[in-house]
Amino acid sequence: MYTLAFDTTSNFCSVALFKDKEEQERFEEEMDFGQAEVLMPEIARMLKNHGLQFADLSLTVVCTGPGSFTGVRSSISAARAFGLACPEVTICGVSAFDAYAAEFEPEELAEINAVLIETKREDFYVQYYDKKLAKMGAPMTAFYDDIIHFLSSHRVSLCGDGVERFLNKPSGLSLHAVKMQYNPPVDKLALIGLNKYQAKSTDFPKPVYLKAPDVCVKCK
Repeated sequence: MYTLAFDTTSNFCSVALFKDKEEQERFEEEMDFGQAEVLMPEIARMLKNHGLQFADLSLTVVCTGPGSFTGVRSSISAARAFGLACPEVTICGVSAFDAYAAEFEPEELAEINAVLIETKREDFYVQYYDKKLAKMGAPMTAFYDDIIHFLSSHRVSLCGDGVERFLNKPSGLSLHAVKMQYNPPVDKLALIGLNKYQAKSTDFPKPVYLKAPDVCVKCK
């Protein structure tokens, strides 16, 4: 079976094609804006490169955020459009938190494993996982001091694109492992979705919005 995974929720446009659990091709390009314009041509190019039509896919996996409001909306809109055009292709949503957390190797897991995602504001998007990668409550936004307070008495591993900014200040945390990624790993996105598909537990993609979008009024 073929699985297509893609993400535009960060400062990257990422697409990956898998056959069963073997990666066939991956595209990742960093960009401040314009991910939506790059996504569709890149998907078309990748499918053509492997002699596939969209209907040849069994599964499409999309990152549901959190991240850029426009990027989240663009990815999910594309996935839902594919689902309408080819209802025989299963569409699955996977959060950026889960994709980042899947980067931890077993020996890197600590008592608490925190995924920190950049908001481009003073706070962070945060999801905590226990030593078995079970979620410890709902995802949230939190400021530096709140995160430090929660983690201060535990052995901790950190990952996500917010880790670098978070560690710009001396944390005093008992750190076990630190992984500084710059975008949700699209290969992990695909494999999580594939595992959900095989377990018949796919989630229809719904956006993970933890804050309202930043808006401004143009001055005349």
